[in-house]
Amino acid sequence: MIGNPAYPTYQAFLALGVAALITAVLMPFWIRLLRVEGIGQQVRADGPKRHLVKQGTPTMGGVIILIAVVITCLLVGRVTTRLVLVLVATVATGALGLIDDLTSVTHGRSLGLTPHAKMIGLTLICVVFTVLAVSLCGVAPFVSFPGGFSIDLGVFTTTFAIGGQTYVFPWLYLLFTWLLIAGLSNAVNLTDGLDGLAGGTSMIAMLVMAAITFLGGDPNLTVFATACAGACLGFLWFNCYPASIFMGDTGSLALGAGFSCLAVMAKAEAVSLIVGLLFIIETLSVMIQVVSFKLTGKRVFLMAPIHHHFEKLGWAETKVVIRFWIVAAAFGSLGLALYFQLGA
Repeated sequence: MIGNPAYPTYQAFLALGVAALITAVLMPFWIRLLRVEGIGQQVRADGPKRHLVKQGTPTMGGVIILIAVVITCLLVGRVTTRLVLVLVATVATGALGLIDDLTSVTHGRSLGLTPHAKMIGLTLICVVFTVLAVSLCGVAPFVSFPGGFSIDLGVFTTTFAIGGQTYVFPWLYLLFTWLLIAGLSNAVNLTDGLDGLAGGTSMIAMLVMAAITFLGGDPNLTVFATACAGACLGFLWFNCYPASIFMGDTGSLALGAGFSCLAVMAKAEAVSLIVGLLFIIETLSVMIQVVSFKLTGKRVFLMAPIHHHFEKLGWAETKVVIRFWIVAAAFGSLGLALYFQLGA
């Protein structure tokens, strides 16, 4: 481990810089390899016409993001059960996204895995993570809200003893974390539709989670959060308009999972919904569009997710992205402010 654990702020900033540097150094080689192998993004046929020029742009940049995060956590952080659980859940979700990306590239279409297959994978990851977090790390199965109000979701609990270790299955809390982790993973995935959009908004959300975990007294989770933010920062150099590479489901699913797993460990689940509200709005826009079209045959938005709606209105892609960054920063600031009200 490099750095001095007696100075957690130094470690946090060091992790951000190291992850950004690793990503910036490795990404050009990864882009070159993907181009040689002919591995590129498949663009939606029903998307904005201006996106057709992106067809064939290298994807799966999330592989380098994950490599940078893992290396940084091992170099800068101290290996603890809590850090390992979050790291493994994030990498496992990224592996699921990698299968999705490879399926999409292999079949030459933008659909990837079926929603059913993807949800099964996310469910397994969520259940294992939550059970181990509660059983090994003492994460309490309740949800706290600003103002001191909390809901106990551990009222229906089953315990199993395996090899001398007791494993706790709080069923209601498992359902809640499944909605949180699977929901936010897919939400970040839906946000990944414009150059720099998912990378920039994820970086902002992770910086807020870094502050929350720091205030919560877990410097190793802070290292993870700043490593994710740093990897996004390094990635944005190559992903800003016009993008040389996309993160793919490998990166977007993993970043969503990492963000929500941090929220569970920091007992900031409710606050994370405010911090990640932009991602939730993106998801809601898709749900509203689908329901409206099925019930009335009419669309509420010109195109969903909502960032494409603004493109259809004539906004430049960079204008949409920067304004969404601003909105994400506003939500993040509000969420951090509300975090101080937890337990008040």
